[in-house]
Amino acid sequence: MTQQGVRWSADQVLALAPDAASRKAGSKLGAAGPWSETGSCDEGTVWGLCRGSGSKPYQTVVDLADAAGPAYKCSCPSRKFPCKHALGLLLLWAEDGAVPAGQAPDWAVQWIEGRRQRAEQKREAGAAGSPPGAADPEAARRRADRRAERVTAGATELERRLADLLRGGLASAEQAGYGLWEETAARMVDAQAPGLAARVRELGVIPSSGPGWPVRLLEECALLHLLDQGWLGRERLPEGLAATVRSRVGLPGTADGPPLRDRWLVLAQYDTADSRLTTRRIWLHGADSERTVLLLSYGAAGRAPELALPVGLVLDAEVSAYPGTGQPRAALGEQFAPPAPAAIRPRGVTTSQAAARYGSALRDDPWLESVPVTLDRVVPTPDGDSWQLADADQDTALPLTPAARSRPGLWRLVALSGGAPVTVFGECGHRGFTPLTAWPEAAGEAVPLC
Repeated sequence: MTQQGVRWSADQVLALAPDAASRKAGSKLGAAGPWSETGSCDEGTVWGLCRGSGSKPYQTVVDLADAAGPAYKCSCPSRKFPCKHALGLLLLWAEDGAVPAGQAPDWAVQWIEGRRQRAEQKREAGAAGSPPGAADPEAARRRADRRAERVTAGATELERRLADLLRGGLASAEQAGYGLWEETAARMVDAQAPGLAARVRELGVIPSSGPGWPVRLLEECALLHLLDQGWLGRERLPEGLAATVRSRVGLPGTADGPPLRDRWLVLAQYDTADSRLTTRRIWLHGADSERTVLLLSYGAAGRAPELALPVGLVLDAEVSAYPGTGQPRAALGEQFAPPAPAAIRPRGVTTSQAAARYGSALRDDPWLESVPVTLDRVVPTPDGDSWQLADADQDTALPLTPAARSRPGLWRLVALSGGAPVTVFGECGHRGFTPLTAWPEAAGEAVPLC
């Protein structure tokens, strides 16, 4: 349980921030000045009143005992979760002795008891009921067949458009502009193939993107053609690869793998967003199984997803894998205790072993952008206008991706290293390595880099 004597670090608190602005604003509220009537209890509740611009202070309460991650309630008008007041309260709580133990006020108790009661009712309803759609499997099968027919029609049309592009020459893609790709993507959405639509939109930004764009466009067209052919010939594929194709096309899957209970270390958490959706990626590593799995959580555009697990904490829970050979995605199942600090870190590999791991994974999933890897004893070093992670014991290195070089986390990594080897977790792919979390070579807490 998250108890009064078990504190998080400031980095673990700030990892919950929905964006950089919230992180900055929350940091300013992490001192005692604006706070009054703060307190915490062994049940995992932290509360306080924060002075704001109005006449009444904001009532802020955080439930740390929820096994799925902390939950927040604040009387401020912010639509961000957590808001800056919740972040500031947790930062204050993270300072040993700054928030005293006490009895929660009625307004905090009412919210905590209400949400825990609703969660219990939801669990009981889920245990007593049957999964959606289970009452009529024949109707579900007919719906799946109709969708497969639409996807097949969309994939067939996309094949014709790719053939027309190559027949007319890649230069025509630059002349046509982005509108052609957006119209094609819209047709794939109509065909209920969101995975194909997303890849078509990615093609649209390649022309005129810089020197060598025709080569990059041809490579991505080839991968899209391969995915099309995989769908059209899915009956002849091994089941694992066929499941991967269905997932890449955009068909929903079910986490039907056997539950695996472990002590799951939260390796990294970061969000990506577009005009429609915010996607949160959370990487977990099993301390006993040594498996690394990916949790995905979604929120409407402009809103952070609900699931939040601070980096460096360990969660005693079950996860179930989604179908597909070599796919890391899993669903979080029953949680037996809230996240808590623990001195655990995954075993690392060399830079050459990391590259080989990505190459091996491509056999099972040719469309794979990257694989999760922990590098052991690497040193961030400049490489001309870019950066790389050099192996401290071998004459090998991995370049950082362009996205990693533009993040503030790069300088945190450089400062943590100070020229000495560090352990780094991240994503290794054909564009390079994206560091997400790092540890000093000696004992020390995880440092989020994203």
